[in-house]
Amino acid sequence: QVQLRESGGGWVQAGGSLRLSCTASGNTNSINAIGWYRQAPGKQRELVAAISNGGTTNYADSVKGRFTISRDNAKNTLYLQMDSLKPEDTAVYYCNAEGPRGSRSWGQGTQVTVSS
Repeated sequence: QVQLRESGGGWVQAGGSLRLSCTASGNTNSINAIGWYRQAPGKQRELVAAISNGGTTNYADSVKGRFTISRDNAKNTLYLQMDSLKPEDTAVYYCNAEGPRGSRSWGQGTQVTVSS
């Protein structure tokens, strides 16, 4: 079982930057891929960015060129650098880890609010 804890959310004006962190603990060797999802009020949860154990990254079209996902395996930590933030990026951001047989673990989420 994997436990995930996010940090780094907050309030920022449009055009600003934030960096989210997600620290994994537990059976981290079982993680195949790890990433960030977000959920805005009244909307479905959506993939923002993900990174595989081999380093392959995947981004939602809406964040390409503005967000960067990275990981520090020595620290079991995942990052999401968010630049040029827009009001439509406002959401709760969740860390997600995918394990064997499609299993998924979720963090508790961190709020990101971007004001115009």
